[in-house]
Amino acid sequence: MEEKILAEFYDIISDNKKEMFDRIAAERTKHITLAIENVYQEHNASAVLRSCDCFGIQELHVIEKDNQYKVQRDIALGAGRWVDMFNYNRGEHVTKDCIDKLKSKGYTIVATTPHTENTIHDLDLSNPIALIFGTERRGISSEVEEMADTFVKIPMYGFTESFNISVSAALMLHTLRERLENSDFSWKLSPEEQTALKIKWCRKILNSGEKLEKHFREKHSM
Repeated sequence: MEEKILAEFYDIISDNKKEMFDRIAAERTKHITLAIENVYQEHNASAVLRSCDCFGIQELHVIEKDNQYKVQRDIALGAGRWVDMFNYNRGEHVTKDCIDKLKSKGYTIVATTPHTENTIHDLDLSNPIALIFGTERRGISSEVEEMADTFVKIPMYGFTESFNISVSAALMLHTLRERLENSDFSWKLSPEEQTALKIKWCRKILNSGEKLEKHFREKHSM
């Protein structure tokens, strides 16, 4: 069914878009995901979203404890269209809710902090990992500290203790993506996941995309 739905969409969109969707979906991964906790600087939060897209990270989890997440379009450059965002902003334990969800999906929770000897080069990538970044000033919360499976830092050689969150995320993703590229792990999306993702992207770029998908599904369910 999903292949037929995608074929219907591909009859509508341009050849250029089809080539882009096929090429980019084949490089997407959920083996690594990111979670940002209570980030209050909008430009940094938007830059993290952009980095996720650039490095092929399909999902970003946003913990909105005190600060609402807002995308700055001139920084994100449309990345919000292509990356799946999950927001946690209801209830009193939004950080726990996010981590519980990630753990239920099989992710190892990796908290980023300068106060550890482990670096991103030491991370075990045989299982999916979720990198959690804290606020610009205080870092990760006590909840993250208690629930994390392991901690990592980016090696630094100057007087300053840490990078800002957007730089940290980009540096870590660059290193981890390279490690995955050179590994034997099965870390890219499955063909079925790629098809579902391309349907979602088609739906987003077309006017009345949801109605079209509904029509196609009704057509092929007869």
